[in-house]
Amino acid sequence: MPRVSRSLQIREFLVRNVAGHPHDLVDFAATAFGITRQAVRRHVQILVAENSLAMFGTKRAARYELVAQKHETWLELSSHREEDTIFDQYVLPHLQGLPPNVERICYHGFTEICNNAIDHSAGVRLYLQVLRTAKETTLVVWDDGIGIFRKIQEALGLATQRAAIIELAKGKFTTDPAHHTGQGIFFTARMFDTFSIFSGDLFFSHAGMEGDWLLETRADRKGTYVEMTIDAQSKRTAKEVFDRFSSTDGDYSFSKTHVPLSLAQHEGGILISRSQAKRVLARFEDFAEVFLDFKGVDSIGQAFADEIFRVFRQHHPDIKLVWANANAEVAQMIKRALAQETATGQSSLFPP
Repeated sequence: MPRVSRSLQIREFLVRNVAGHPHDLVDFAATAFGITRQAVRRHVQILVAENSLAMFGTKRAARYELVAQKHETWLELSSHREEDTIFDQYVLPHLQGLPPNVERICYHGFTEICNNAIDHSAGVRLYLQVLRTAKETTLVVWDDGIGIFRKIQEALGLATQRAAIIELAKGKFTTDPAHHTGQGIFFTARMFDTFSIFSGDLFFSHAGMEGDWLLETRADRKGTYVEMTIDAQSKRTAKEVFDRFSSTDGDYSFSKTHVPLSLAQHEGGILISRSQAKRVLARFEDFAEVFLDFKGVDSIGQAFADEIFRVFRQHHPDIKLVWANANAEVAQMIKRALAQETATGQSSLFPP
């Protein structure tokens, strides 16, 4: 391997492992690359000089950590109504040096979330933050408005704000269909390595394009706080994410969705009734293909499975349902519903 490439590899290794090895970083890297501690220290010195790493103490007693550059801004929403202008003025200057694909994702994510705050939050002030280290970039948008989960709850007449979250996960939902497609959060959540929303007492997080979902209760927070983080060397592109959920017939419409069934479970409850299934099925007719992800679901009821895999399919034969990540108990209940469908003359469905 050429010397320059190996040097860059060693420095990237140091940056990626400093959080887990703040006290033994030099030894850890020396062992990993089969080089001397002195050789590793030369790379550490370069990272310290360029303000990527901070060093505290000397020699074997040294402790290292990533240097974080934080830039914060408060804006009055009444006088800042164009999200691209806000991005150019308050965010872009702090993204210099990022690869073009990462900068493009930052632009897409920030402008989508900022536009939601401008058009939907009914807030007064907007807080922006850009946090950069040599490893990753984090963008924060926080408004002091009504709160996104409450907004969706009221628009759909849902019993709880928690029930609003699965509608966000599906995509294609907006409280203003004349001006918005409802695609922004769906795609943004999959472009970043981690995407989180904190509003009211609910914290909702998604990791990567195919990653895990997290929903938990925390102390109450006013408005809507959105945090998006992406690896500084990510190879992901916005086009890749759009293509993953677009039709293949040439019109590139948003035709596929990924529904994490774990989000439909409330506080440890199970998915058992037809009414629960109908809430999950809401707006499925907006898509040509629905991927039902049963990861984190321990069991489902017969009525729940029957409503989705027999009744819904009988009424919507053109919508493709794909299911995956089901444990043995859940898979058995699904196949029982599919067997009933086959017995009535309908085609069966199996997981990928």
